[in-house]
Amino acid sequence: MAIDQPGYHVGKSYPDFELRDYPPFLVAETEVEGSRAEAGNQGFRRLAGYIFGGNKGARRIPMTAPVGEVAATRIAMTAPVGQTASVVPGCFLIQFTMPAEFALDTLPEPLDDRIRFRQVPARRVAAIRYSGTWSEGRYRTHLERLRAALAREGLEAVGEPVWARYDPPFKPWFLRRNEVLVEVRPDGVPESAVVPPPG
Repeated sequence: MAIDQPGYHVGKSYPDFELRDYPPFLVAETEVEGSRAEAGNQGFRRLAGYIFGGNKGARRIPMTAPVGEVAATRIAMTAPVGQTASVVPGCFLIQFTMPAEFALDTLPEPLDDRIRFRQVPARRVAAIRYSGTWSEGRYRTHLERLRAALAREGLEAVGEPVWARYDPPFKPWFLRRNEVLVEVRPDGVPESAVVPPPG
């Protein structure tokens, strides 16, 4: 399937992962409570309803990849003066990347008020890629492998990891492209190659 994906620059490749520089891009996202698998399924259906016409004007929006899943966080005020983000147990954000042709003010308004839009800022991301099933065990195995590799290379992770899935459920499990993405502090790693969006 020829599906739109965000483009990125490859900053550096390592044996276990690669560093990518992403420009800003838009996501439609929804917050779902439950297990990781339940949240992924429910959030996917909700967002798919939006892009398949569940919006004012009944406009169809092209499907994109990947579908992202990240632990939801809340910002709390702290003393003396500050803010801290903490993970909300059993709550996940499911995200669809919006096609590059849209801006925040041109996306059709969703009929479901649980869907919101956000521009993800430019960022540097460490990405580990794997194939296979969408089990949480496989996700956690690759997340730990990525964290260990980042520690070896002296790179500091920031924010919550994103579980990115690129293929539809009907694709054979052994051909699926899955990734774990973790934002890292951008200093000290050169940019080298440009990877345009597929298609």
